Amino acid sequence: MKIQFNGSPNPTMGVELELQILDPETKNLVSGAQQILERTDGDDHVKPELIQSTIELNTDVCSNIAAVRTDLTERLDALLTVCDELGYELACVGTHPFSRWSDQDITPKERYRQLIDRCQWPARRLLIFGLHVHVGVPSGEEAIAVSNSLTTYLPHLLALSASSPFFDSDDTGLASTRVKIFETLPTAGLPYQLLNWAEFQRFMITLANAKAIETVREVWWDIRPHPGFGTIEVRVCDGLPSMDEIISVAALIQALVVWLCEQYSEGSYLPLHSQWIIRENKWRASRWSIDAEVIIDEDGNLQPLSEAIQGLIEKLMPIAKRLGSHRELMGVKDILEAGPSYKRQRKIYAEKNDYKNVMQAVVKELRENTKVVT
Repeated sequence: MKIQFNGSPNPTMGVELELQILDPETKNLVSGAQQILERTDGDDHVKPELIQSTIELNTDVCSNIAAVRTDLTERLDALLTVCDELGYELACVGTHPFSRWSDQDITPKERYRQLIDRCQWPARRLLIFGLHVHVGVPSGEEAIAVSNSLTTYLPHLLALSASSPFFDSDDTGLASTRVKIFETLPTAGLPYQLLNWAEFQRFMITLANAKAIETVREVWWDIRPHPGFGTIEVRVCDGLPSMDEIISVAALIQALVVWLCEQYSEGSYLPLHSQWIIRENKWRASRWSIDAEVIIDEDGNLQPLSEAIQGLIEKLMPIAKRLGSHRELMGVKDILEAGPSYKRQRKIYAEKNDYKNVMQAVVKELRENTKVVT
């Protein structure tokens, strides 16, 4: 079985948001996906997810970050209008503070039934919400090389997006609880470092023949090549609560992919940490976010992750200027200065000891950069 990679000559973009559906009064999750889908019938950009209290919103293929913002803002505006009519609210953070996974309804689709049947408790517990960013790359060979190198920067992306400090009415002590929950699935978490596109195909064929997966879509790595779209899909990020943050992190991902693709084309060695360093650094980002110190070499030397992110922004700025995304990339500095969402959530909870206030704040943040006002 040959897996064709439908490469893209340009670094086109696509963004997917996994959104929480909430009761406006209690701020609890509610199973409203089916009603939303009925109201948006025929819109391929609004999709169900495993849990019926989740709705997925996708952009079209976009040529640049400005197009992503326009597309996503218009679609989110329309979706918020539908939810207002139905009596729902939306939020975009990695976990819900107090809704219980055991109370959630599973979407009645065969694909999800099989996932639950196979994985059991780890799958039923997937009450998590993420941001996925696609960037077009020319070939499968390039996708593998760049994906390998991108693992070095997973802590940077995870730290900036960390928005899931609470789960099951508890402060977990983590900045991103979502990634630790997701890692319990057998085909999720850190990707393997693969030699080339042939080895990727061999791996997927082995998994399919062994009935571990049915399609490549069931490999939920933090970064994965998407053969059908001709993209690298970055999946490590928690859901980000505001449009500004979503766009800034998406701009960072695009610039990072383009920078690595250009190095690949020039025949340069791409940055790549050892697997054990990548694993440790990802853990540190999930625990401490931008306050982590990450390992930068085989001698175990450390660097503050916030400093590493600042350095990465400067390195990518020439690329971003060419892409027309330098203003959006500068927004990453705003995240560093204000702190990622998990810090804001903890501060709000500490003030009144009420998770409902946390959810009120993130609901408001999602609306701030759209045309809908409350």
